[in-house]
Amino acid sequence: MDSLLKKYFRGDTTLWVAFIMLCVVSVIEMYSASSTLAYKAANHTAPMLRHVEFLAGGALIAVIVHLVPYRFIRLLSFLGLFLSICLLIVVQFKGQSENDATRWLVIGGVQFQPSELAKLSVIIVAADFISRIKNPETDENRYFWLIMLMLAMVLPLILIENFSTAIILFGVIFLMMFIGKISLKKLGLLAGGLAVLAVLGFGAIKAIPKDSMPSTFKRAYTWTNRIDRFFDKSKTKEDKYAITDDNRQVQHGRIAIARGGFFGVLPGNSIERDFLPQAYSDFIYAIIIEEVGMFGGVVVIMLYLILLYRAGRIATESPTVFPAVVVIGLSLMIVIQAFVNMSVATSLGPVTGQPLPLISRGGTSILITCIYFGVILGVTRQIKEEGLPLEKEMDTAPEEAIPVITMEEI
Repeated sequence: MDSLLKKYFRGDTTLWVAFIMLCVVSVIEMYSASSTLAYKAANHTAPMLRHVEFLAGGALIAVIVHLVPYRFIRLLSFLGLFLSICLLIVVQFKGQSENDATRWLVIGGVQFQPSELAKLSVIIVAADFISRIKNPETDENRYFWLIMLMLAMVLPLILIENFSTAIILFGVIFLMMFIGKISLKKLGLLAGGLAVLAVLGFGAIKAIPKDSMPSTFKRAYTWTNRIDRFFDKSKTKEDKYAITDDNRQVQHGRIAIARGGFFGVLPGNSIERDFLPQAYSDFIYAIIIEEVGMFGGVVVIMLYLILLYRAGRIATESPTVFPAVVVIGLSLMIVIQAFVNMSVATSLGPVTGQPLPLISRGGTSILITCIYFGVILGVTRQIKEEGLPLEKEMDTAPEEAIPVITMEEI
């Protein structure tokens, strides 16, 4: 049995434990949070079983992907980028609408979000471009503009229906370019230009009546309304605590967190799961805190932070630039998305619709997140097989065993 596990479960042990723990939390909390789905279903166990099937399938995918050499992942990402752009175009015309957003395609009876494939592909392709910058004077300008061209093709297609995903994806790529030592001048001009565009866009939405706005851009009013509600400080005390159709999710999320206390009411005893819309998706973190308290909420946060910490260790010990940057990019996408979801559930940010990676209900999101873990674990597997001691502690590691990514190497 031990040899079987070593054969098929390689890579960083800590990351495997974090991955499995997130899956366990997902199963436990989905059992409770999906009560409204179970009530509506003919078979009350169907929603839960479907979620477990996706987790099991995703875990199998993670195992398979982590055995694939990352040079093949690097090549496949370009195919994935082309396919995701095509699907993002198709979804604009034949997409399925849910919760006032058209983000899904149904092919062969399977519903999925093309934006999830786009996120994965864009991160890996961007890491490939960054790793090709050998000489900043001759290569940087070329690959920087290739990254910009890729983002210009992908982000507008995502932005139309999923503002938060587009912003998070851009933020991750921006951080990858910063870590990859793209010139600060280019990054500063890019950030400044986008800030100006954001202000102009927000102003245009405020100035143009909704009836006069082309239908393609009408979801922009949903974004501005959410931002306005979040920053609205003019409410009276009665208005602040009143539950309306506009704030139902936020208010019930607050009630769930307030009920949780430090240790919670224990799994299966949630009350707000029956009142909180999207309790099994956008607001599942509120249900986690209600059932296992602040203690359990902190444990979930630590699992994501462990991923980020280990990603930093992996990047430091990577012998080349590509695996280092791709591991940082994929881990940042998971962790930032997780913290955005948790900030919404705890009323620290406006409602975005971002799921909690690997925990919230969602087939495409779960499977793609498992691929993220598979790629990261695959990098650790190859580093181990090449003889670099990934498991040692930083303070006891010989200095020469930890390669430093210098400008000359990039």
